[in-house]
Amino acid sequence: MKEKLIFDGKQTIVADHINAYLLDAPDIFVDRTPNPRCNVPPMGIGNKPIDGGYYLFKPDEYEEFIRREPRAKKYFRRWFGGDEFLYDKIRYCLWLGEATVEEIKSMPLVEERVDAVRRYRASSKSAPTRKIADKPTRFHVENMPTSNYIVIPEVSSERRKYIPIGFMTPDVLCSNLLKLIPNATLYHFGVLTSSVHMTWTKTVCGRLESRYRYSASVVYNNFPWLQATVSQRAEITRTAQNILDARKLYPAWTLAALYDPDKMPLELRAAHEANDAAVMSLYMFDDEMTELDIITTLLLLYQRLVDGPER
Repeated sequence: MKEKLIFDGKQTIVADHINAYLLDAPDIFVDRTPNPRCNVPPMGIGNKPIDGGYYLFKPDEYEEFIRREPRAKKYFRRWFGGDEFLYDKIRYCLWLGEATVEEIKSMPLVEERVDAVRRYRASSKSAPTRKIADKPTRFHVENMPTSNYIVIPEVSSERRKYIPIGFMTPDVLCSNLLKLIPNATLYHFGVLTSSVHMTWTKTVCGRLESRYRYSASVVYNNFPWLQATVSQRAEITRTAQNILDARKLYPAWTLAALYDPDKMPLELRAAHEANDAAVMSLYMFDDEMTELDIITTLLLLYQRLVDGPER
């Protein structure tokens, strides 16, 4: 029988069996699912205005608008998409969802924007977009947590050892290019930013060109979380906080710079390695295990979730 070979760019592996992920591992394929298979907070997408860009402002545009319409200032919030999150770019969003008709009419420049959004939606070829033309101050998708929440960029460079993940506060708005997890804790952050979860992500996620494309329905909802003891949860919470503390040592650095594999600060790298060790211990993985060993075990844990408890 002809040998089965896997070429990964660095080496050639003689495989017993090649599965759908091009791994020498069992035939287990991760399907989409709308909700988490484990007891973790649900993940959603950020806000999707479908506004033709009329509610989004660059810093100079924002300053000029506020100069001409000062009463509008209280309706602006910082806006974060993937680039704003990773590269600390600044944009603002005019959020009028809770403004009254009278308030909008008292600000002529704001009313112009509302009318422009109404016309933009009404002229769309998309029936769902036309349907929301009569509610121009509302977004097509609204997701505005009332407390701190985890965000994960939908697209991230495959060069990074870790996808940059962070916390956001409820005073800002995030776009649909970020995944949001309201009610998530430092413990969840620690597991999600670990090498264990990254091994899972790299295997099952979609790709945009070669970049990672993180999703709720495939990556997050299907990840097999283990039941942590009180001490295990406390340890991962501690190592997760140390990652955030290490980032604060470099306030002028963007997340993209901090997680550049060629520039990652030693303190941040050490904090991640300690967090990796804590999560590896939770999963009872040892230092001798390869990524193939880890993903094989995770896929088997996933299969148990799908199959359910034994009868």
